[in-house]
Amino acid sequence: MLAGGVAAGVFGSLLGLGGGILIVPLLTIGFGLPLREAVGVSLICVIVTSGASAGVYLERHVANLRLGMTLELFTAIGALAGGLVAFLLPERVLAGLFAALLVYVAVTMLRRRDSADDVAPGSPEADDASPRHPFGLPLDGPGYRVHNVGRGVIGSIGAGVVSALLGIGGGLVKVPVMHLVMGVPLRVATATSNLMIGVTASASAIIYLLRGGIDSFVAGPTAIGVFVGASIGSRTAHRVDLRILRILFVAVLAYTAFEMARRALGV
Repeated sequence: MLAGGVAAGVFGSLLGLGGGILIVPLLTIGFGLPLREAVGVSLICVIVTSGASAGVYLERHVANLRLGMTLELFTAIGALAGGLVAFLLPERVLAGLFAALLVYVAVTMLRRRDSADDVAPGSPEADDASPRHPFGLPLDGPGYRVHNVGRGVIGSIGAGVVSALLGIGGGLVKVPVMHLVMGVPLRVATATSNLMIGVTASASAIIYLLRGGIDSFVAGPTAIGVFVGASIGSRTAHRVDLRILRILFVAVLAYTAFEMARRALGV
């Protein structure tokens, strides 16, 4: 569990996923933990990943704090709603939902061609026509403009629901929404997602904790490994080529989708 946590922390920090996308299959397939309990442990690990990596991304001015906190207002609402629904759905249904979502996101990322990552750092800054957050400040960052804020809000609510149901912190939805829908560069999207996922997971984890859905004996060693891995990943992310980052993202999605589909079908 410790070693698996380190690997999940590295990938989660690099890809902005919080590691939950790997922790859930690791605990259910590798250690035989019931899916709902694995989701609860995963939420704790997502909080740890966010805490270990968010500070590094903010210090290096990679994450967009204004955009992240604006979207997180709506993600937290979705996370609370999803936490209440999660205990009403059968585990095989949860596994099927997990697999379907992974396949959709992987295909979307593969089909992406006009990447926002190609925008030059010297591009114009935000202007009066750019989107604003609730206090009137621009959401744009250096070299890119944020688009489709309304669709981003809807996607953020969905990310919160998915986070609570599947224990992934919502990063699996947030990164593609920010990158593909809102025009945020992939590296900025993953860094901003790392800021948000801790808050999202906390909103869901409270409900799991109150309902006894978190196994502390499993969460302890796994979370320690995730902290170590996330610390490493956040400090090496700037050295990873964006094309490699995209390939890693899709590869992790595809493999996890395959394993969770097998579990949903009872194979």
